[in-house]
Amino acid sequence: MQHSEAINMLTAPRQFSNNKQVWIDLGCGTGTFTLALAHHLSPGSKIVAVDKKKKVLKEIPAKFKHVQIERKVTNFKNNSFQFKNMDGILLANSLHYVRKKEAFITKLKEALKPNGVLIIVEYDTNIFNPWVPFPISFKRLVKTFKKAGFTSIEKIGEMPSRYNRSNLYSAIIQ
Repeated sequence: MQHSEAINMLTAPRQFSNNKQVWIDLGCGTGTFTLALAHHLSPGSKIVAVDKKKKVLKEIPAKFKHVQIERKVTNFKNNSFQFKNMDGILLANSLHYVRKKEAFITKLKEALKPNGVLIIVEYDTNIFNPWVPFPISFKRLVKTFKKAGFTSIEKIGEMPSRYNRSNLYSAIIQ
């Protein structure tokens, strides 16, 4: 995915304020969406980029667009991350690795500030494959997050996937 495409997938009018924010990117990989998120955040903001592979984290710069990026090696699926008071949490192509989504969503909710937001980028399918073991279509995402107490779930982007017949979608959740 091109940097401009990732930026477009995260573009929505409400999720970013002009204030400094602290976000976490769970399952960030090489940082495609981490850098796209930094593009949207105000100078002085911070992103904690989390991945279980130290090698991929090394590809992410410590600063991008006046946003500090802290790299942290951990497996977010184990619910081992201990973050609180986050302005936002990004899960770009990573929620499909979580089998027990309801318990995980509760953990995400606890990590957010009261007015915090989640941004999800996923494949719009419920058909699993070796690379997307626990998929979540947008329709299923809406049901799952409403059940967890979130009241606003809005699709903010969509594009064809290069690897599958289903589209990629992005959603903002509050």
